[in-house]
Amino acid sequence: MALSKAFREQFRALAAHTDGIDVEVYRQFGKDPLEPIVGAGERHVRIGFFGRDPGREEVHHGEPFIGSGGKIVRKVLYQHLHGEPAPDVEALRTLGRLFFWINTVPYKPVGNKAWSMAVKRRFQPLVSRLLIEQWDGHEVITLGREAFLWFGLEQPRETREALEAFWVREDRFSASIDVELRSGGDARTFRLHPLPHPSPLNQTWFKRFPELLRARLEALGVEAGETPKA
Repeated sequence: MALSKAFREQFRALAAHTDGIDVEVYRQFGKDPLEPIVGAGERHVRIGFFGRDPGREEVHHGEPFIGSGGKIVRKVLYQHLHGEPAPDVEALRTLGRLFFWINTVPYKPVGNKAWSMAVKRRFQPLVSRLLIEQWDGHEVITLGREAFLWFGLEQPRETREALEAFWVREDRFSASIDVELRSGGDARTFRLHPLPHPSPLNQTWFKRFPELLRARLEALGVEAGETPKA
């Protein structure tokens, strides 16, 4: 599913007034730094992945979750769905249509540092609308603390506190929590299934990430050969 013209224009308008986009990397690959990197997938798919922000490879390919961390996610998914390792990057890219992919801010930041709270808040209403209006699913696998706590932005205090309390639980990578997002007069409830960020720098959880993701997929009933539909 391609991002609608209306959403693209709104993202571009926000980006035009956002400092910190790594314009040099976009120029290296001949890419437009105002173009959002959103891999919306098919509208009917039932599972989405929510990350922090795109990196260098995401800029290069023009789609999210295709850099070092994203490839780890996709390799586990491919193995789970096909029963064998992915033969190449193109095989990993075919998974784009089977899941919904999005980040807190769909632009690469300078130095790959997390976007400031001010920038995340600026984009939060539009990203929320995208989730609510452009996707029929509600099962969201979040990657890392930043992505998980994003669902508390612009939310009532009790929601923020519930998410913060959930994140310090020992079973946070196997348990789940429901969160309601609102966009104007519309609202939808999403079930969050948090996982650690799949980065080699995350030494505590990096080696365990594949097994944790496989456990999430099994708990969500994703079976080999399935096209995960809503």
